Amino acid sequence: MHVTDIEPGTLGPCHVAPDALQGIKRQQTNPARWDGANWEEFAAAIRARGIEMREAAAALAAFATDAGGTAYGLAHGVVIARSTEQVALLLQAAQRYRVPVTVSGGGLTTEGESVAFGGVLLDMTGMSRVLHIDAEALTVRTEAGIFWHSLAEELRRRDLDYLSAPLNLTSSVGGTLGVGGIDVNSARLGCSADQALSLQVVTPTGEIVECSDTHNAALFQRVILGYGQFGVITEATLRVRRYTPLRMHYFYYSSLRTAIEDLQLLDHNDASDYSGILTIMDCAVNVLLAFDSPEREAAFMADWRPRLRGYGEFGFGLCTLVHYALRPWKLGEAWYLLQRKRELFPELQRPEYMRGATMLERSVVFSRAVWKFWGNRQMVIPDLATSAPKFVEAVERGNAVCRKYFPHYTLYLVGIRLRPEHRAHYEMSCIPPDAEGWAYGCEFEPMLGDTMYSRDYLQSFKNEIYDIGVDMGASYYRFGGMMKGYIRRVFGDALVDRHLALKRQADPAMILNRHVIF
Repeated sequence: MHVTDIEPGTLGPCHVAPDALQGIKRQQTNPARWDGANWEEFAAAIRARGIEMREAAAALAAFATDAGGTAYGLAHGVVIARSTEQVALLLQAAQRYRVPVTVSGGGLTTEGESVAFGGVLLDMTGMSRVLHIDAEALTVRTEAGIFWHSLAEELRRRDLDYLSAPLNLTSSVGGTLGVGGIDVNSARLGCSADQALSLQVVTPTGEIVECSDTHNAALFQRVILGYGQFGVITEATLRVRRYTPLRMHYFYYSSLRTAIEDLQLLDHNDASDYSGILTIMDCAVNVLLAFDSPEREAAFMADWRPRLRGYGEFGFGLCTLVHYALRPWKLGEAWYLLQRKRELFPELQRPEYMRGATMLERSVVFSRAVWKFWGNRQMVIPDLATSAPKFVEAVERGNAVCRKYFPHYTLYLVGIRLRPEHRAHYEMSCIPPDAEGWAYGCEFEPMLGDTMYSRDYLQSFKNEIYDIGVDMGASYYRFGGMMKGYIRRVFGDALVDRHLALKRQADPAMILNRHVIF
């Protein structure tokens, strides 16, 4: 029997190395490196068309892994995107010579989705200009390789702001639109992909197409939340809004269930402009709420604050003190909570970005905190996305898995307001098919620090989280790359086969982001 004959998830020879740990339940590992057929002919063809390609070892090594730090691959060459026309020429040649093209924006994937295992690595960050801002219509046209923090800076000069973007603003706009993009205002405004009005897309065969829900709609609906399978986004027109500073409030809970119930109550009654949950393990559960105007804040304080079961910082501190005084064998845990609070909370209240209780730069504050306290040499962030009624059970079960594997971890929970008219966008995506009105997502992120864990250990942890999702009929934000083995288990053969047929039709040589989803 060959390794490739073994069903995913069964025990047997290791997919990575014969001397690796046996008995590890593997759902997907890095794909084999492409064998390089026709590479020299392809490289000559694109250089003849004026496209610069870098093949030096240092250039390739810069893209050897992604933010996860557990998947490693090496391209044959790297191309920095400079124009839509250049991307089109590259994909035309790639189809002709059957050379894989892997697209990378911010490189913030954690399962190897933006890592090239041979072929061309197309770095989109060379296309990072804001093309046009319409302050009256509240729209912006931008190249897709731009990072969100750079877009925010351009908008701020016109007293404007983005609507919904990832908390980590070193994500690229194009990459985000391909996977969703979740913010603390997604429970009110939807995901980042919902803000896209139109896209310029280069298809896998090298056609340049402008698309929207009313023009070339089939392509638009496949590219949005399409995980890079149906085209390369080169430009996007997005909704924007007037800039407003915000006022933050924090409420503390010792129960995940109670915090989630209160969060959903507030979301479903439009009680705040921003909402989410950030935890330190399951010991300190923080519901964070924010408001764009004094009027909205005052209405919340009058109508909804009395209904919340969370504490202010002082009240929660007293309860925590009593809790650990009665459990002296857990003082190490108490010390960790205190240290974590002392390190993290000042970053959310830095004086250069605050005026009293008003936060002027949420984009800077949140993005700084993400990298400083969660990024490291390794990062794994398995997640579960469910309908509102299933969410408490999913989080509680996932939390138990975190406790089993790691001494310290954090959970990030947020709601996503769904738009019924976008149902076609959500098919085979992080939005679960049974969600109505809102979907809810939770990221389960171990605090790895300087400890290096084996990939087998991390893979086993992720598998247990994902198995919960399969059991509950949930979906995932990161189901590609090394977790590709879950796609059919989650969505079923019929849906996957239909999308696979669409992929083969759009990409005859199957060269664009190969082995990420299909």
